[in-house]
Amino acid sequence: MQADTSFRGTAPLFELIKSGGWVMLPIILGSIAAVAISIERWWTLDHRKVVPPNTLAEVWQLIRRNELTAERLRQLKASSPLGYILAAGLANAHAGRDVMKESIEDAASHVIHDLERYLNALGTIAEVTPLLGLLGTVIGMIDMFTQVMLHGAGNAALLAGGISTALIATAGGLIVAIPTLIVHRHFLRRVDTIVVGLEQEATKLVDAMHGGRQVDVRESPGQ
Repeated sequence: MQADTSFRGTAPLFELIKSGGWVMLPIILGSIAAVAISIERWWTLDHRKVVPPNTLAEVWQLIRRNELTAERLRQLKASSPLGYILAAGLANAHAGRDVMKESIEDAASHVIHDLERYLNALGTIAEVTPLLGLLGTVIGMIDMFTQVMLHGAGNAALLAGGISTALIATAGGLIVAIPTLIVHRHFLRRVDTIVVGLEQEATKLVDAMHGGRQVDVRESPGQ
C-alpha cells in the first residue's frame, strides 16, 4: 500500500518532466553530469591534499641532513601535487636557478591542468542548459500555435495549458544552470587559491636553494 502511494506521488513529477518535451532529456543528463563533476572536484580540490602543510619544511630538513635520495625524491613526487612540483625543481636544482624555475613552471602547468579538469565541462553545462530550456519553450510554443490553428483560439484552457507546458523546459534549464554556475565559479576560485599556495611554496624552495633564504619550517596554514 505504501509503495502505491509513493508511485502516485512520483507520477505527476514524471508527467511534468515528460510534458517539457525531448529537450528535458539532455537537461536531466546535464544535471547528473554536473552533480558527478561537483562531487569529484570537491573531493579532489582539497587544499590540504594539494598543498600539504609542512611538506616544504620536511623536504628542507632532508636536504640539510643530506638524506634526499633518489628514492625519497620519487616518494615526494608521488605524494601530492605540491610534492610533484618540488621534486621537479629539486631534480634540476644543480643546473642553476633559472633551470630549476623552468622545471618548476613546467611541472606546475601539468598540475594546474589537472586541477582544472572537468571545470570546462561544468561551465558548458551551466551555459547550455538554459539554451536547451529556451529551445524547448520555442518548440512548445510552435506546437501550441499549431493546435490553435487546428482547433481555434476560443479554448482558453488549451492556451493556458500549452503555455505552461512550453515554460517547463525553460524552468528545468534554469534549475540546472543556476546552481551549476555557482559551483563552477566556486571551483575556479578554489583553483586560484591553490595555485597561489603552490607558487608560494615553490618560490620558497628556489630562494632557499639559490638565494640563501631560510625556509620557514612552521606548518603552513591550510585553506
